[in-house]
Amino acid sequence: MTTVSIVVPTYNEAGVLHRSIDSVLDQTYDDFELLVVDDGSTDTTASVVRSYEDDRIAYLAHGTNRGASAARNTGIEAASGEYVAFLDADDEWHPEKLERQVAELSTRPASWVAVYCGVELVTDDDDGPLDSILPRRFTRIDETEGAEGGESLVKDVLLDRLHTSAGSTLLVRREVVEAIDGFDESFDRFQDSEFLIRVLRQGQLAYVDDTLVSRYDTGRPSAESIEAADEAYLEKFSDTVDRLERQGYDIRGTHDYFLAKFYFQEGELTEGFRHLRDACWPETRQYPGLFYSMATGTVTSLFGGRARRS
Repeated sequence: MTTVSIVVPTYNEAGVLHRSIDSVLDQTYDDFELLVVDDGSTDTTASVVRSYEDDRIAYLAHGTNRGASAARNTGIEAASGEYVAFLDADDEWHPEKLERQVAELSTRPASWVAVYCGVELVTDDDDGPLDSILPRRFTRIDETEGAEGGESLVKDVLLDRLHTSAGSTLLVRREVVEAIDGFDESFDRFQDSEFLIRVLRQGQLAYVDDTLVSRYDTGRPSAESIEAADEAYLEKFSDTVDRLERQGYDIRGTHDYFLAKFYFQEGELTEGFRHLRDACWPETRQYPGLFYSMATGTVTSLFGGRARRS
């Protein structure tokens, strides 16, 4: 049996897909199968995959575009490995990623069901330093870096404190992925966090304390679409959210805070202040990032960008 089944969902990403595939083939750990799931692409994705002469690579295709969660599930259904790992088509693994993660889980009891690792964010060359530094370093709330554990970490995921970049870092025991029926195909945003919460309810999450994944910032969805997805995400776990809020954790206020930032960045100042009114109170270290989002949004609203709401 293959040790690791790697699932790469892709849709019209032929221009960058080689980066993720090459990073898998460059792994120091080579007992894997690579399942590239083409989610109804209309570009040259099939040709890119078939250009590789490696019998560990399998090309799976949807006739129509069904979404990243459905594509991951197609890969999971075809997986034969002891573990399943996920990699977004525009991201890149560092060479020792699989070796380090398989070694980490193999030393833990069976109750440890998954492992993630450190991530670096790669932004466009045209981005200035403030664009790449301020939003990441000064706007999150009590970020929990490198946390390990089980269901107690659900609180940190819902509070936006634990960011595992699960879509490109996570390696999970296959029987756990199958037990939770893979990804929820009704989600087109927050699917990684939603999946991770259900994994945490099955067992413990380990961490490899090293940067082993490069995530590429290839654009952001609209704030409006993020808000709609966020409502569905909180509704799915509403019982947990209600319980945590009774314990004093302001889950919904935290989500209002990051939604405010997204709207400010788009120049939607009215919507931004609406969410900020209901948000949890920012920490001192968050003010630079918040003010930066407001400032850039003001410029966008005055001199161009997305049309303001009527």
